[in-house]
Amino acid sequence: MNKFKRSWVLFKSSLAIMAKNKQLLVFPMVIFTFTVLIVLFFLAPVVLRPTGYSILTSQHWQAISHSLFTHAVDEHGNSVESGLTPAAMAYLAFMYFVSMFIATFFNVAFYHEIIAALKGDAVSILRGLKFACTRWKAVLMWTLFAGLVGLIIQQLEQRLSFVGRIIARLIGMAWSIASVFVIPIIVQDEQNTNPIQMLKNSAGILKRTWGEALIGYIGMSLASGIVFLGSLVLLIGALVLSVALNHYWMIAIVGALWVLLVFVLSYLTSVAGQIYKGALYLYAADGMVCEPFSQELLDSAWKFKKK
Repeated sequence: MNKFKRSWVLFKSSLAIMAKNKQLLVFPMVIFTFTVLIVLFFLAPVVLRPTGYSILTSQHWQAISHSLFTHAVDEHGNSVESGLTPAAMAYLAFMYFVSMFIATFFNVAFYHEIIAALKGDAVSILRGLKFACTRWKAVLMWTLFAGLVGLIIQQLEQRLSFVGRIIARLIGMAWSIASVFVIPIIVQDEQNTNPIQMLKNSAGILKRTWGEALIGYIGMSLASGIVFLGSLVLLIGALVLSVALNHYWMIAIVGALWVLLVFVLSYLTSVAGQIYKGALYLYAADGMVCEPFSQELLDSAWKFKKK
């Protein structure tokens, strides 16, 4: 429980950084928007290409399906989809890597400004984007490496037995933990473009310490979960009251406000988690304590090994 209490303090410290640098709240929206636009940009030629039928007809979508999926015949003589065509798989993989590149690029810009905010500098979206442009080689190399590893893990999960899928998921979890500090490393180590070395450096920070950093994320999630449950109780009470008073219009208003509250809470928790990770990285890698975090608070998140 002491760890979770400290997690709440970490969350409040991250919120304090956000309050001073409100532009940090813009980056996740930019990342999401550009990722969606990229996906739509690549999907549009596929679903809107001419088939001889109107896009509103089922024949159009059947033609699209036949061009994307291979078809086999079952024992009853019916055509069934058996998988993506090689061309569709190649196109999907290309779209996957482009989306990953865009997300990584904006995350590098995001973390550049998070680290600037933690060091007490003003936040600038344009400066973050300019910096990310200077690190495009590192972003590209990491995207190709991480994307390939992700595809391999996904294929293992799909093709192996039940026990094999569990092992593949454990490998995926280990990969996620080992690579947790790669983006800050791309920001700080401006000469390094080797993705394997980036992964080693990230894992090395964890290796040098007994990482209890995950408890911070768990604590933040728990805190937001408690707020969510509290809001859910209030929502149910408001709905019951609306029905009792025959004011059904209140249901729509209360429901909309509740959805907005949940979205804002999730958004703030997500950004706070990124700020928290940036503070942990600076402390573990450079020994830097960034206000309003304290050394005692960060020591509680990192349990350093004795030499």
